[in-house]
Amino acid sequence: MTLVKAPPGRVRTRRAVTPVAVRRRDRRDNLAGYLFMSPWIAGFLLLTAGPMIASLYFAFTDYNLFNIPTWIGLDNFTKMFADPRWQKSVEVTAKYVVIGTPLKLLLALGVALLLARNGRGQGFYRAAFYAPSLIGASVTVGFVWRALFSDDAIVDRAQSFFGLHVGGWVGDPEWVLYSLAALTVWQFGAPMVIFLAGLKQVPRELYEAAAVDGAGPLRRFWNITLPMISPVLFFNVLLETIHAFQIFGSAYVVSNATCGPADSTLVYTCYLYQKGFKEAQMGFASAMAWMLLLAVALVTAVLFWSQKRWVHYEEAAR
Repeated sequence: MTLVKAPPGRVRTRRAVTPVAVRRRDRRDNLAGYLFMSPWIAGFLLLTAGPMIASLYFAFTDYNLFNIPTWIGLDNFTKMFADPRWQKSVEVTAKYVVIGTPLKLLLALGVALLLARNGRGQGFYRAAFYAPSLIGASVTVGFVWRALFSDDAIVDRAQSFFGLHVGGWVGDPEWVLYSLAALTVWQFGAPMVIFLAGLKQVPRELYEAAAVDGAGPLRRFWNITLPMISPVLFFNVLLETIHAFQIFGSAYVVSNATCGPADSTLVYTCYLYQKGFKEAQMGFASAMAWMLLLAVALVTAVLFWSQKRWVHYEEAAR
């Protein structure tokens, strides 16, 4: 016990804090923290970690959703690499990523540059351009997009007006993938907002100094804007590339649940869905899912490796 100073005639005591009491208090605090985190922990274990571990096991088994999985080793991966439709799905997905992602980012950056200028109605335009990102992934928009690009629809008539008689895009194996790319480009609102936030952080003094030195708009954009927003650009490239690899809903709806015609919209996830739920080859589908994860991880690693050459951080400059 320790004595504590008090008014004359009164003596107060205060119990000394021991290491045992400190440990008990820490345990109570930790228990309270775990209790608050328990819904997230349960959701992660039951909805994320658990299914991932199960799918990794199924990837090495013959499993049809109805019988007990049978261990077959690497047979699913061997069959997958020799499957012509799997190879087609890889080709279609790679083509979609290469076409759709750069166009989406270019449009997002262009619109962000326009909206970065001060003017009337900026809030309205930002909300209007962002709106497609909120509804673009819905099934309803997929049906509308298929109707727009069908034979004798508005896109077909507009092409005919300008002398381009190619018919509806969704029925043509050579053009249907471009309609999917157009749909993803239309949803440029999310990267546009991120670009806009990055542009707002560029010091105006840099542009003023460059203008005094005689630099034109293109040179200011290349030498000031792009280096200053390169971390934001890297973030958008990484995020949109990963999203492009995961395309499913729009391809499935626009192709009328056939991933066609002639497998022209057979993106990777669409073929995975067919093998897993239509043909009940869940082991094969699990192997495909893990190959997709490895492919995305490889692309992500390459992007992180390449950022040393073109991404400029202020801390590194200092």
